[in-house]
Amino acid sequence: MLKRHNQVFFSLLRGADVLLTFLAWELAYRLRFQWVNFPEASYAPSHDAYLLGALVASLATAVSFGGLGVYNTSHVAKIRAEGMALLRGIFGVLVLTLVAAFFYREFSYSRIHVVYFVGVLFVLLLGARGGLRCGLRWMRRRGSFLERVLVIGSGSSAASLLERLGSLRSEGILLAGVIEVKTPEASRVPAHVMRLGGLDKIASVIAQQRIDQVFIALSADEQHRLTELQAVLAEQWVDVRIVPDLGGFRTLHLATEDFEGIPLITVVQSPLEGWNRVLKRTLDLTGASVALLLFGPLMLLVASMVKLTSPGPVLYRQERMGLDGQIFEALKFRSMRVDAESQTGAVWATEDDDRRTPIGALLRKTSLDELPQLFNVLRGEMSLVGPRPERPVFIEQFKSRIPDYMLRHKVKAGITGWAQINGWRGNTSLERRIECDLHYIEHWSLWLDIKILLLTPFKGFIDPNAY
Repeated sequence: MLKRHNQVFFSLLRGADVLLTFLAWELAYRLRFQWVNFPEASYAPSHDAYLLGALVASLATAVSFGGLGVYNTSHVAKIRAEGMALLRGIFGVLVLTLVAAFFYREFSYSRIHVVYFVGVLFVLLLGARGGLRCGLRWMRRRGSFLERVLVIGSGSSAASLLERLGSLRSEGILLAGVIEVKTPEASRVPAHVMRLGGLDKIASVIAQQRIDQVFIALSADEQHRLTELQAVLAEQWVDVRIVPDLGGFRTLHLATEDFEGIPLITVVQSPLEGWNRVLKRTLDLTGASVALLLFGPLMLLVASMVKLTSPGPVLYRQERMGLDGQIFEALKFRSMRVDAESQTGAVWATEDDDRRTPIGALLRKTSLDELPQLFNVLRGEMSLVGPRPERPVFIEQFKSRIPDYMLRHKVKAGITGWAQINGWRGNTSLERRIECDLHYIEHWSLWLDIKILLLTPFKGFIDPNAY
């Protein structure tokens, strides 16, 4: 998504948010003490003091919404994501307002008023976004606030870009057409896109079509034309953007940065950097501690049953691979004989596996054998949520057979995960499991972790494919 074509939208939005915060605070005062007055207040406090609070909350909105990413372009088109972003921003407003109130001891604001304020503000903000978006789309249909875009290229990168740009008029993008580098016979440009000639036509097309931005999307065999394009476009007033041809790379949290004046494109990176890592670790420590308190008696019972029904240790330690290829010992309640792999070597368990202990089948079917991994979480070797860790001996087999298999190690391995709650565990498609793991990494958020944890008792513990 382009930044420039949403400039009007976000400029209006920032001003509207500040004004609506002031209005929401005022409406909440009226609702609490005049119109609704529930629960009934014995008296109406000073309105002047609440006006001061409205000013503080408005200033907090400008700071919080900007700092917490409420105006990220990724939230523009998705109502659910936009709603979550607004809730995050409103939470920030509350925190900043409470901090300011802590230092202002001369007055105490009504807690019911704050509840009204949050509800009214959320409704007003959603309504304002809907109204502004409808207004901009109405103006764009009539030709206003549009960015006229020209694409240069003939390969698959240009074709993909053209397909996406062609559907973005409502977002302010008007695709004028394409300048082809190859002959029409060799071009992969979609048939419905306006062809505006070859490279010799660039200057005249930019002038005649009133182009605002040029996208250069050259395939690998077209890259040698960059010098020629540079010379031509250097004489124009348009913005120029280059769309890299990443070939067969699977992107994982794609990012661009400036490194000492050199533009870099990161195609693979972990989403858990900075504050994200702190938040996830906090959830892991809190969740694992609570789970150990809740399941502690059950774990003692399981340990006793393992000890009484089969000779050998209660816990089974097995090498697994985690974050960035680090090897650790995953803990499990032992569900198989001590000599289970002495004859076969490393193999997966099968249905009706005769190596299981008397209670081994029950432990594996209900995932109770995985509970000791809560200690792996506390030690920082695993997370509550993430791709399930695999044994290094199997990874050597999978990494050359399954594309992008090793990308799953860009986050810590988990006790449960997106694949598990969607039924991809045990004797199921390994390829589909990996797709679920990569989907989780690409879309990671703290809310997704919480969602997976909440669904695990219903969809993750008991599975017919767990042997």
